[in-house]
Formats: sequence, structure tokens, C-alpha cells
Amino acid sequence: MQRVSLGGLDVSRIGLGAMTMSDYYTGAGSDEGEAVRTIRRALDLGVNFLDTAEIYGPFVNEELVGRAVAGRRDDVVIATKFGLVSHAGAGPNVLDSSPANVRTAVEGSLRRLGTDHIDLCYQHRVDPDTPIEDTVGALAELVREGKIRHIGLSEAGMNTIRRAHAVHPVTAVQTEYSLWSRQPAEALLPVFRELGIGLVAYSPLGRGFLTGAIRSPRELDADDFRLTTPRFAEANFERNLRIVDEVASVAADAGATPAQVALAWLLAQGHDVVPIPGTKRVTRVEENAAADAVVLTVDQLARLDALTPPSGERYAEGDLARTGL
Repeated sequence: MQRVSLGGLDVSRIGLGAMTMSDYYTGAGSDEGEAVRTIRRALDLGVNFLDTAEIYGPFVNEELVGRAVAGRRDDVVIATKFGLVSHAGAGPNVLDSSPANVRTAVEGSLRRLGTDHIDLCYQHRVDPDTPIEDTVGALAELVREGKIRHIGLSEAGMNTIRRAHAVHPVTAVQTEYSLWSRQPAEALLPVFRELGIGLVAYSPLGRGFLTGAIRSPRELDADDFRLTTPRFAEANFERNLRIVDEVASVAADAGATPAQVALAWLLAQGHDVVPIPGTKRVTRVEENAAADAVVLTVDQLARLDALTPPSGERYAEGDLARTGL
């Protein structure tokens, strides 16, 4: 696996998102043994960039990652996120990036991950009640203490990014970026490149949709988070299948899988773009890691650039409002 510099942080060109091993999607938490094997297989393949968050579970996903990397900590770049759990009593899914909550969250993440430092610590969502300067100031203190190595933001807007970066260098910003979610990432890329910030692309496979493995929303469990998103609503889902078919056509031409083509397209956007496809299966992490060797032709890239736009927003209205974009 090739390595790249993500805002000065050395990481594998493709990372691994651990969220679906514990939460949100159909089958999450059903086989922790397979999840641990998946993480360890990723490390064997040279995928050293692991993404988790305290809200995943909540908490159990960080514990899972900690168990999986035990004894191999020096081989791993661990990224985790805070800000969607209020430790002052309000609990999960409450925005809280106050300095006190930041410190409590980081201490908890360190304990669950079984480590003395977090390589990349993101604010998961911008807290409108706490100035970003106060949040980043608290993170900067933790950097000085050696508990955090790098600071990141997730789903933050241009003004927030610039204000944060003025307090302490921001290493990376995480946002949804894929063949069917190109904005706002592409609008923000010039700012990232101006400031030397890397872009971490989450949901690079369209929440699994672009792989072609899901042909109907009825294949998902009733509590699967994706069913709350407009793109997975019945009518939009059917319309969006044409995108899957277009990606599959390019994949057949490239001699690769649709997932590999979707990842290769992102890799072609620049060495400062690092996708973190999520999976809980060894076979899938092997497939995704192999995308590092897929080089798309100019014609194939043009076909992907011209894909039919998706029907439906990427999040429901309330969740979209929380992105700060």
C-alpha cells in the first residue's frame, strides 16, 4: 500500500472506517471476531489509517479498535472523533465541544483505545454553542500534553476551518466525498490546498450503494441508518440504481470491481485525498485495499465525471443541518 502525507501526517493511501463494525448499518455488531480479523488483515495489507469515534456504539467501536491493534500500536495511525456525546449528563447525540467536554471525551477515548495518544482527533460536528477557537484551544492544550498528535474537523465549513486553523494547524478535514457526493468537498479543496490540510473522504462508496451489492432498500434492516437518508428512500433508490449500473460498466472496462473503481476515482483527485471505506469483512478490506493498484484511463475518468447526479440529499434535513456546510 502506498503512503501519502495527509496534512503532514503519514498515512496509507486508503484507510479503513470501523463504524459499521459496531453501529448504524445492517449486521453491525453481529461478529466482532470477524471485525477484529478485518482490522488486522488491513494492517497486514499496509492499511494503517483507522477511523473510529466515541459515538459509534456509543463507545464500543473504540474498544473494538483498541483490542484489534493491541500489540501493533506502532503500526497504526488512529483517528477518532468527539463532540456528538455530551459528558455533562445530556449523553449521546447531543452536540458538545466545550473545552471541558473535549478533555473528558479525549481521556475516555484514550482509555478505550488502550493508548497514550490519539494520532488524529476530530471534532465530529461543529458545536454552534461553543466558539471554534475555544474548542481548538482545548485541543491544542492536549497536543502540548502529548495526548493528541494532530487536530482535525469533520463536516466543517470554510469559515470555521479558517478560524480553527488560525488557532492551531488543522491536519485534516473529514467530509463525505464520493462519485455521488462531490459537494461540498470539491468546493473546499482549494481552501484545503491553500492551507496544507488533507481531505479524508468518508462514505467513499456511497454508504455501500456504489458497490452494487444492495439492489433494494428492503434488503436493509428496519433500523439501518441509511433508510433515514433521502437517497435510500424507495423512489430515489430506484432512480439511483442507474448510477450503480454506470459505475459497473466502467468497472467492467477497467477489469476491476465497482468498489475499486469508486475508490480509484477518489485517489485520482490528488494525493491529499484519502478515502476511508468502511467494512466489517476481511474479503471487502482486501478488495478495497487492492484499489490502490487500479489506474483509470482518461476516458474512464471522464465517464465517471459525467455520471448521472443522484436523486435525493445525502442526509435527512436535521442531520444535514448539523454538518455546518
